Amino acid sequence: MITSFVFSPFQENTYVLTDPSGETIVVDPGCYTQAEKEQLKEFLKPLNVKAILLTHAHLDHIFGVAYLKRHYDVPVYMHKLDLPILADFEMRCKMWGIPGAESFEAEKFLEEGDVFTFGQTQLEVLHVPGHAPGHIVFVSHENEMIIGGDCLFRRSIGRTDLPMGDHDTLINSIKTKLFSLPDHYTVYPGHMEPTTIGEEKQFNPFLRQ
Repeated sequence: MITSFVFSPFQENTYVLTDPSGETIVVDPGCYTQAEKEQLKEFLKPLNVKAILLTHAHLDHIFGVAYLKRHYDVPVYMHKLDLPILADFEMRCKMWGIPGAESFEAEKFLEEGDVFTFGQTQLEVLHVPGHAPGHIVFVSHENEMIIGGDCLFRRSIGRTDLPMGDHDTLINSIKTKLFSLPDHYTVYPGHMEPTTIGEEKQFNPFLRQ
């Protein structure tokens, strides 16, 4: 089961994935205000939270990580190529005038081809750089869905004007990695509404041949 929350002024999508066993992971906890953090914690109360997974380390996707780690004492997984972005978290929050940001450390690292398992659920890891150097996505073939972070949106793509972003790399990543997946797979992005691989192949103006 997948449940989504929209958090912070950045309107970031946080996803909670729950296995039938009750084992649960939180992907990109972007809860920023105390009310948002408590809303997420209340939802997680009956569940067995096992891990926090990050598609990438941009600040709007990690506001709530330190808070969740304190309450659940679970590891944080990410790609090691985003460690420089994570290291700049507090500095970038100050640049944006965002108070109260709490830094944290990632204990575990995921790479292309890894399979993350919780309960009976398996997520294949794809490395999809361009928006961020260590951007990864999580593919559930059983549920025919992709937790896509900020690489592919409905009729759009992730921005590449941020530090360490690269437009050509992102386009290549999407075409070679995401577009190799079946057209009917649902993409749950880091912002805005879900889409499908087939829809974006046909209608995305950034990606049409």
